[in-house]
Amino acid sequence: MGVEIEISVETFPIRGSFVIARGAKTEARVVTVRLRVGANEGRGECVPYARYGESVESVTAAIESVRSFVEGGADRDDLRRLLPPGAARNAIDCAMWDLAAKSSGIPAFRTAGIESLKTLTTAYTLSVGTPEEMFAAATEAAHRPLLKIKLAGRGDRQRLNAVRAGAPKARLVVDANEAWREDDLKANMEACAEAGVTLIEQPLPAGADAALARIDRIVPTCADESAHDRAGLAELRDRYDAVNIKLDKTGGLTEALAVAREARELGFKIMAGCMVGSSLAMAPAILIGQMADFVDLDGPLLLARDRDPGLTYEGSEIHPPDGGLWG
Repeated sequence: MGVEIEISVETFPIRGSFVIARGAKTEARVVTVRLRVGANEGRGECVPYARYGESVESVTAAIESVRSFVEGGADRDDLRRLLPPGAARNAIDCAMWDLAAKSSGIPAFRTAGIESLKTLTTAYTLSVGTPEEMFAAATEAAHRPLLKIKLAGRGDRQRLNAVRAGAPKARLVVDANEAWREDDLKANMEACAEAGVTLIEQPLPAGADAALARIDRIVPTCADESAHDRAGLAELRDRYDAVNIKLDKTGGLTEALAVAREARELGFKIMAGCMVGSSLAMAPAILIGQMADFVDLDGPLLLARDRDPGLTYEGSEIHPPDGGLWG
């Protein structure tokens, strides 16, 4: 019996807006792949990201370009040869994992070599804004144990001070989204140290981050835009202390698991990260979260409406996915 593939575009409104150094968005547009064999269906979701030259249209076209191969029986290894790392491959790869679990009755985490799934504590993201806006957001989220602070360059010290004042007990990680420059790197890192930040994500632009190897990193740094799949991972070791593994960057769970293993061998800490998507996008990433030092899988917490059924969040605690959702 052959595989049937269905591609759909779905929109989930964001609660308020999500603002980073590169701009703001008020909705998450995702591409969902459904693979069917008989009565079994596997699903995968991806979030096209303009920073990587992706759009809903380009991702949909990429998936269509391999339709005949997928319907002809291509497996996950074939898929890695057919499509480059990115959102399109992620949606199909995760759908293949889900379909295999539904068809075999063996949960995806066991196929991935994980004994059992534990509850995870996710970071909760605060959008970049004025110090006053970020103080208010931090005060509202002060009960959460881990906050991820979006920064934007100029004025970041004031933003950090405002967040720390609003959430004095929370652990903080920050994400500059490539907004810092070499001439302000030291001062911004010192501001992070003073605010008690435990990790700085992608402070400098990808491809222009060599300065990270020449300074005393008084706060550990994490590669995001600089690290996609295993290619070039070893070369980042002198600049970064951690790597953010996102399935939309690696091109699916298959490569993400391989990246996590290699990252560990190279001595990196691991962040399990995400784009802003629904619970269907987060569910396979929970497997990466099982081996991560930092978990940032708060996408559904930022939405005004999630899938039903979705993941269960209790505060910042994420429970493992039910098989009806994924895996």
